[in-house]
Amino acid sequence: MLETGRLRLRPRTEADAEALFPAYADAELMTWWTHAAHVDIAQTRAQFAQRSPDWRCWAITRKGDDTAIGFVGAGEKRQGEVTEIGYLLAREHWGAGIAAEAVARVIDQLFVEGQRRVFADTDPENAHSRGLLERLGFKLEGVLRAEWETHIGVRDTALYGLLREEWQWPRRT
Repeated sequence: MLETGRLRLRPRTEADAEALFPAYADAELMTWWTHAAHVDIAQTRAQFAQRSPDWRCWAITRKGDDTAIGFVGAGEKRQGEVTEIGYLLAREHWGAGIAAEAVARVIDQLFVEGQRRVFADTDPENAHSRGLLERLGFKLEGVLRAEWETHIGVRDTALYGLLREEWQWPRRT
């Protein structure tokens, strides 16, 4: 379990599908994901039941309320060295700094564990995700053309990276 001033991050479970289904069913929110919005809770449950041994996933909850409002995932790409992150936050919680706080706490943990680099990829048109990564200090490292086949077609990806020695939170700019 990870904590911040107002958030608690605990392992995401299959039971979190109930709370997070509305976010997965939000067509606008899912625009930039590789898959389309879920049409029923069974899809969300099935996705949460799939566990990759290379990925850890934390449910974002508010202290005092164990209901998942989002998640942060971390997938180790090179053991002890490089990890990819991903995240989702239900739309009704946008704009309050919750995603930045949660992702920052996971980044702290990854660097404490010895990772030297954390990266994320996002659709170049996903302004919200790009803004979050840039606020956290990630640097745009490049754009991979025609990288993903998604429900909205073949898409480029903007690749962002952050090195342990660059990390500071809160950002002092």
